[in-house]
Amino acid sequence: MKSTDFIIKQAVISEKGTILRDTENRYVFKVHPQANKIEIKKAVETAFDVKVLDVNTINVKGKTKRLGRFEGKRSSWKKALVRLKEGDSIDIFESV
Repeated sequence: MKSTDFIIKQAVISEKGTILRDTENRYVFKVHPQANKIEIKKAVETAFDVKVLDVNTINVKGKTKRLGRFEGKRSSWKKALVRLKEGDSIDIFESV
């Protein structure tokens, strides 16, 4: 995988993510399932012009959901927790 647009799918904004951002300078992203930590680090650094210290990844399993008698399944996805150097920040999270 080469393209940074292809690796980072979207920013995840949640209560837990906001707490991590404020206390530990960590940001949460939804990323491509086959992207590794090195590719995620390079993609975040080039896309947002920041220094990434470390990356943690989590494979989130899709939940089974029901609507009456019909049953379906949400898609599985990969979450990346990215810790930035002290003093760096990403503007898209600050404006929300």
